[in-house]
Amino acid sequence: MDLEFLTQRSRLFTGTREFFDLRGYLEVDTPVLAPDLIPETCLEVFETTYLRPPDSRSQRREQKYWLVPSPELWMKKLIADHGKSIYQISKCFRNGESVGRIHSPEFTMLEFYTMDADYRDSIEITEDLWRTLMTSDTSKDLRPPFVKISMEEAFQKWAGFSLYDAAEEGPPRLAAEARRLGLDPPQWLSLADLYNLIFVHAVETALPRDKPVVLMDYPAFVPCLAKTLPGGRAKERWELYGRGVELANCYSEETDAAEVRRYFTREGEEKNQGALVPHRIDGDYWRTFLPRRRLDSEKPTSFPRCSGVALGMDRLLMVLSGRSTIDSVLPFPMA
Repeated sequence: MDLEFLTQRSRLFTGTREFFDLRGYLEVDTPVLAPDLIPETCLEVFETTYLRPPDSRSQRREQKYWLVPSPELWMKKLIADHGKSIYQISKCFRNGESVGRIHSPEFTMLEFYTMDADYRDSIEITEDLWRTLMTSDTSKDLRPPFVKISMEEAFQKWAGFSLYDAAEEGPPRLAAEARRLGLDPPQWLSLADLYNLIFVHAVETALPRDKPVVLMDYPAFVPCLAKTLPGGRAKERWELYGRGVELANCYSEETDAAEVRRYFTREGEEKNQGALVPHRIDGDYWRTFLPRRRLDSEKPTSFPRCSGVALGMDRLLMVLSGRSTIDSVLPFPMA
């Protein structure tokens, strides 16, 4: 990466910090090593080992840590303690993914949480951030406002069927739809796997490219820590696409301790049965969402209503600079 491009990267990060600082968000800096992680079956992680110095009996003890795939784990603990809108630009790590056009095992993520907000509020905030970061040279196809499309609308338009009606009939119906679309799904695929197969091959590739697209209201049968919309079919979640590249992911954050506990139990069991790199899961993490007494409060306060956005800064720089691969914007590309 030449000096001009390094300067462009620096300006992107500086502009992002100025945007959130001016709006009263607190910048935080959390560890990249964690003794336990949020269970997510959709990704793999990196494991490392801390070698403790020998104790009095000259025995060396080892302690496992994992590199964070996102700073969410730590940031939510800060929200529980202080109830403030916060942001962070941090290094994140994901294992088991290809290195190439839009993937790197080490990448830079902007993650921000807005108090007393939901996922629709986060669309407006993200649009405002983009307007701040755009220059006079930025192409029209990357400028806000974002086009908003629900997942149900997207499936009806580009896959030719109602996602939620088909999902209620179960995997055989989705498998039949996949075959109709020219796909050949294995018989053992789950409902979520079949949905993802159709989404990747029939929907994601068809998304408009003349404007950034917010794909909204993801199916509730795909586990995540987002609130469920009335009716129970969808989650308050969106993903942002620019030029066909996924750039950001957003939730109205689940704040109910019982729901978080159920997620950790269910997803944790599945994670450590099939993970290439199993990791420790904090069985008490759900307590983060119980009412607690903060330093600025005399009585216990519930975990605040909030919305979080995770935005890939390397991918954003890639599309803003007109590059076609993520490795062309990394200071030290991964081989």
